[in-house]
Amino acid sequence: MKLHFETDYMAGTHQEILERLVETNFEETVGYGCDEYTEKAVELIKKAVGKDNARVYFLVGGTQTNSTVIDGLLSRYEGVLSAESGHINVHESGAIEACGHKVLTLPQYEGKVKAEDVEKYISNFYADDTYLHMVAPGMLYISFPTEYGAVYSKKELQEISSVCKKWNIPLYIDGARLGYGLASEGNDVSLKDIADLCDVFYIGGTKLGALFGEAVVVCNDNLLKNFFPLIKQHGALLAKGRLLALQFETLFSNNLYERVSRHAVDMAMKIKQAFISKGYLPIVNSNTNQQFFRLPNDLIDSLSKEVGFELWGARGEKESEVRFVTSWATKEEDVDLLIKKLNILILK
Repeated sequence: MKLHFETDYMAGTHQEILERLVETNFEETVGYGCDEYTEKAVELIKKAVGKDNARVYFLVGGTQTNSTVIDGLLSRYEGVLSAESGHINVHESGAIEACGHKVLTLPQYEGKVKAEDVEKYISNFYADDTYLHMVAPGMLYISFPTEYGAVYSKKELQEISSVCKKWNIPLYIDGARLGYGLASEGNDVSLKDIADLCDVFYIGGTKLGALFGEAVVVCNDNLLKNFFPLIKQHGALLAKGRLLALQFETLFSNNLYERVSRHAVDMAMKIKQAFISKGYLPIVNSNTNQQFFRLPNDLIDSLSKEVGFELWGARGEKESEVRFVTSWATKEEDVDLLIKKLNILILK
């Protein structure tokens, strides 16, 4: 049987979530999130982020969440600032552009942006006498962790947040893998810090043990006041809304969100150390559930016969960059078997 480390949404759902869905399967509740389970899940998330006045919405998927939030935050003449490697710029099939907004790219550093680059872009934009003929930078999009598994420090987020406040643009954080970032070694950012430093963010469920779903948290009460109809316009509203809420209620009960995040990171660190011990240094120093290496093509070809992982970019002549991803569902015995296969192939 092939081992799978391609991505973190291959398995179905965590057993505790599945049990809750089965327990409540034949209950009949009001739709579209107007049920008691949604109310409870919202309260649990508000408590976890430390904001009683936050508004919480449950959407069905990550791309829909990004396109819906960004469309809601921007005026028609505005675009969204993002790292060149940002998910909305690279891997969302032009979803943002399809809504009529341009992605305005910034230099990336392991997927992160720097406050000084944000400041430079915006100040240069308004220093141009013809700026009224150009797409205005209306907000900033970042990911925590980034598409390369890197995590912003609290200081970096504070600096970025300050620039956004100076120019009066919203800061939006894509939290598809938020739990894995928060659980990473060396991280000094808490969920409450995230809520304090940005205007809107989302807590990923799809990659963190839920069957599907993301929770948008609006921290700035002046934004997204009429968000519900926009969610429906974007096809991100689930009629059986309690199915989303039940999953987040479970994730935010008994520390499940933290437990599944920590497990995935532990498994990723075990893989990281195994490759390092064989002389293959990570191309990005990620302490989250995504690990990137540059491997000889012959090793890639041999290992891929029994192990699933991804080429990260175009295949090179002799070496190629690859990505291994762990998740809440990764079994330690599978990680041990991966390491065993790696050892055998290197000894040949």
